[in-house]
Amino acid sequence: MSIIVFGSINMDLVATIPRLPVAGETLLGRDFFQVPGGKGANQVVALAKLGIPTQMVGRVGADSFGTELVNNLKASGVQTDHVFVDETVNSGVAIITVEDAGNNQIIVIPGANGHVNQEDVERLLPLLPRATTLLLQFEIPISTVVASAKAAQQAGVTVILDPAPAQIIPTELYPLVDIITPNEVEAGQLVGFPVFGEESAKKAATVLLQRGVKCAIVKLGDKGAFCATPEESFFVPAFPVQTVDTVAAGDAFNGGLAAALFEGLSLRQAIVWGAAAGALATTKLGAQPSLPDRVTFDAFLKEKGVGRGGVAGYNNT
Repeated sequence: MSIIVFGSINMDLVATIPRLPVAGETLLGRDFFQVPGGKGANQVVALAKLGIPTQMVGRVGADSFGTELVNNLKASGVQTDHVFVDETVNSGVAIITVEDAGNNQIIVIPGANGHVNQEDVERLLPLLPRATTLLLQFEIPISTVVASAKAAQQAGVTVILDPAPAQIIPTELYPLVDIITPNEVEAGQLVGFPVFGEESAKKAATVLLQRGVKCAIVKLGDKGAFCATPEESFFVPAFPVQTVDTVAAGDAFNGGLAAALFEGLSLRQAIVWGAAAGALATTKLGAQPSLPDRVTFDAFLKEKGVGRGGVAGYNNT
């Protein structure tokens, strides 16, 4: 069995600066580097680095970025036979600025990701019978997200949706989603009111459940995460760390969450795993280079007193 990620594959072009610029302002940056990214690719690499069997379905362009992106996925342990090389368009690119405080601004040029279509959904279908989970995001056309979620539901595969970048979700998609994981900004855009802490996250999660999702997890950054299902709701605090760069923290969260569920842990424990993976990802620059491997991840959990079978020993200090 494996986990499938159907989504975007980007090359991230990253500049570090003292602070984020305001409109019309020119700032001198400090460093520049390029590194593989894309929300889909980040999540599949997060899973692979945690030792989970993974498969990627998506597109890259027939350019040097595309070759590098596929090779990186392979080197991370991801199965890439269903990554299509599109000769009609460039690979996806994300232009990222990161300030000293760790906050970032991101501009995404979809490239090949924007050309993902029903042909890619057809490539996904034969993989579903041997999958436990399908991870989706919104950096590919939403029509393909809906089609793939529908196919996964019919195959009995758990659907985890990261609704980023936030956009209007078709009403038919909500009931196809087992777990939705917006951050504060995305949750606010989805429900139409500001989300900035546990109470407003609870209200937002309630709205998302009413729309048909089976579980809503609102990621609250360095505050933690709020989870609601029809049966229960609870808050999981964040792990305090020295933040360097928040790029891919949400993707790491989803990777940790899905990895725990794949290994048979409870929903509460899975969110703790997500919080741990997300925290670790903020301690390094870049997207995929910041994602923790299993040795680092397990050592972090042990240090924090998180036991394999539950969260009773969770130490948030």
